[in-house]
Amino acid sequence: MSDRTHAAFFYGTLMAAEVFFTVCYRFSNENVSLLKSLHDFKPAILHGFCRRRVKDADYPGITPDKDHEVRGMYVTGLTDANMYHLDAFEGSEYERQTVKVRLLSKVGDDKGRGNVEGEEVECEVYVFKHPERLEDREWDFEEFRKHKMKKWTREDYGFEDTDHFAPQHVDGDEKLAAV
Repeated sequence: MSDRTHAAFFYGTLMAAEVFFTVCYRFSNENVSLLKSLHDFKPAILHGFCRRRVKDADYPGITPDKDHEVRGMYVTGLTDANMYHLDAFEGSEYERQTVKVRLLSKVGDDKGRGNVEGEEVECEVYVFKHPERLEDREWDFEEFRKHKMKKWTREDYGFEDTDHFAPQHVDGDEKLAAV
């Protein structure tokens, strides 16, 4: 393993810090504050791609589309071990590619009105390999957070300084769904 760190752009379930930390640190006993200090999350936009909901799934996929853009999170400080866990989480449905995103110094509305773009940075993103399995509608992050996210997270990963809901009890079947 190298000392080099990676950066990635997340546009779906991994935009939620709770899901990211569950995937990358599922079995860690480290203090959550320490783990949070290892990564920086910044809003960003990826031009030339379109995000759609995957049929019969809680998550989205992106595919190249010059007429669209995708808002998400640019995350830094990713280790080789983090990338290993992320590759396993994304599985064979996705291909990791290198792209350039623009950091957002101001985040606008859901249609992108009011976005103020800043620095362009290189990072990695997971591109969906089966466009025929995508629905013809945008994936809704708010719907995921409110109705599905608790199935995807460790119940002790809640963050007071986010607008995500607080950790809730998760039964055994729901925990298995996140593994």
